[in-house]
Amino acid sequence: MISLFIAAATLSVRGDRLYIPATINGVATEAVLDSAAEATFIDDDFARRIGTGKGKSVTAKGSGGSAEAELIQGARIDALGVSMPNLTIAVIDLDDVGQRLFGRRLDAIVGRELFDASRLSIDIEGGQIAAIPRTSQPKGVRLPLKSHHGIETMPVTIEGKAVLAEFDLGNGSDLLIGKPFAERSGLLARSHGAEKGGGIGGAVDRRIVTLRTIRIAGVTFRNVRAAIDEQPNAGDANVGVKLLRRFRIVTDFAQKAVWLQPRSGKR
Repeated sequence: MISLFIAAATLSVRGDRLYIPATINGVATEAVLDSAAEATFIDDDFARRIGTGKGKSVTAKGSGGSAEAELIQGARIDALGVSMPNLTIAVIDLDDVGQRLFGRRLDAIVGRELFDASRLSIDIEGGQIAAIPRTSQPKGVRLPLKSHHGIETMPVTIEGKAVLAEFDLGNGSDLLIGKPFAERSGLLARSHGAEKGGGIGGAVDRRIVTLRTIRIAGVTFRNVRAAIDEQPNAGDANVGVKLLRRFRIVTDFAQKAVWLQPRSGKR
């Protein structure tokens, strides 16, 4: 059973990466917050320190490809006053991801279990996050969520085209555009360079484009840098922290909704 004690916590923001305090099997650590991770991942060295034991070997798919992992049952995660027992989590070598994306050792990535378990109020610019009652009425524009390959998506408009974009607080890089949508929209012909990207699974090269407009919750952003995601499971778009930090956010995955309130002066 999931238990909830309403509590606020400091949201540590470094660049466009989000960190929260979490306790995993009774051991406190700092974890990356990732709404698009289908499960919580912990580093294999951290797993040995907390004594998880061996689990079932599986192949984990990330934004950079595939990697070997072990599934551990019966784990407990406590974060933001939310207690989540009897979870299945993935143990994986996070050394490459930690150094390449975060520039430091990474013990854990807390995934969508936390978002499924509670309604969260998130203020990235203000550095605050809290689990809040579902009886409160959030401010901002309510957007419906729809699951796609285990990730929640929300409606956005890209250069006049309505699409579903993954709501990804684990994406601290550019807005991502799936290759099929880029091909249909003629965006590949506008690419102007490439850069390294990708998370779990390794680094990948991604072509860079500039979107004329993207509209989210009534706010229009112009001349937005985006990278082409060529992974076979990529959605049409993936919106990360670079744009989501322009809003105060309330998430409620259980009720399939997110509320986005534009921050003053952010367009």
